[in-house]
Amino acid sequence: MKIEHIGIATEGIEDALKFWRDALGLEVAAREEVTEQGVRIAMLPIGETRIELLEATNDQSPIAKFVEKRGASIHHIAVRVPDIKAALERLHKRGVRLIDDAPRVGADNCLVAFIHPSAANGVLVELVEHTEGKD
Repeated sequence: MKIEHIGIATEGIEDALKFWRDALGLEVAAREEVTEQGVRIAMLPIGETRIELLEATNDQSPIAKFVEKRGASIHHIAVRVPDIKAALERLHKRGVRLIDDAPRVGADNCLVAFIHPSAANGVLVELVEHTEGKD
């Protein structure tokens, strides 16, 4: 496993890019909208991981609710796993509280699932399985 990315909720990606891209010098490798989750993202590689900037596309988006409650800040830490279904099963057997019992499609057509923050000392953890190249 490795850190896949660190998700940062923003009030607006363009404003956040003034720091991450313009001041710090990171490059935007990808932009995407995940309609089902009501979010627009920008991915910026940094070393072996990435910063994922998140912007809500509607008022009902989990990101909109997060920003309203907590402001723009770190939203989640994503961990890359080789088999997300096996990881979820292992966590379930150990009594870990999950938000998602089954994976769903996320950005870049990866499979994703979230672990409830109460299980990880207040940190929202996202599991990510890359499906590219798998049959």
